Amino acid sequence: MGGVTRASLDKQPHEVASMFDDVAANYDLTNDVLSLGQDRRWRKEVAKAVDARPAQKVLDLAAGTATSSQPFVRAGAYVVPCDFSLGMLRVGKERHPWMPFTAGDGMKLPFRDDVFDAVTISFGLRNIQDTERALSELYRVTKPGGRVVICEFSHPTWAPFRTVYEEYLMRALPPVARAVSSNPDAYVYLAESIQSWPDQPALAGLLQKAGWSKVAWRNLTGGIVALHRGFKPASA
Repeated sequence: MGGVTRASLDKQPHEVASMFDDVAANYDLTNDVLSLGQDRRWRKEVAKAVDARPAQKVLDLAAGTATSSQPFVRAGAYVVPCDFSLGMLRVGKERHPWMPFTAGDGMKLPFRDDVFDAVTISFGLRNIQDTERALSELYRVTKPGGRVVICEFSHPTWAPFRTVYEEYLMRALPPVARAVSSNPDAYVYLAESIQSWPDQPALAGLLQKAGWSKVAWRNLTGGIVALHRGFKPASA
């Protein structure tokens, strides 16, 4: 396995893309193990929040292998899985050859203005170098009246649980990752990036700053994960 295997917290796009290229083949299995199966529940909650409808256009950014896209497909929506890791896209295309996989950077999306009824990103916003720029790009490509749903690791709300969780991230996660992942160093980066990520109110503030209205969030699994949602004003 050549090249960069662990990105730094300044999140240079080529480093992050290379890191995800390295873990693409076993990424979904590894996430299932590390989250103790919770990732499946989280994805169900994302699907409910996105509320995709037949014939709607949905952008699934940082879609990876498009596991996250399948609930929207089953709802009858036209889904575009987009990611900047070519390794992830290749694995996804092998599994779902009929889907319109698109290579794209969250800071400069390859889509026209006002295209999608819904845009969503699960566990990927944290890995984009400029969060505010990414939120503005998602706003740009969303139709007036459309919605954004962000599922991201966050900060547990109960202090004793937060302490246990942070211990798991930094102590238990790396050895588990070594057992199941082709690139355990990538998961050390992920643990560090989770700890340095804004909390729930701070991310809501960034969404509002980017123009999204009716911004709200709810916690899943005690705040380990938070779902944020917002709407592009119909007059935008």
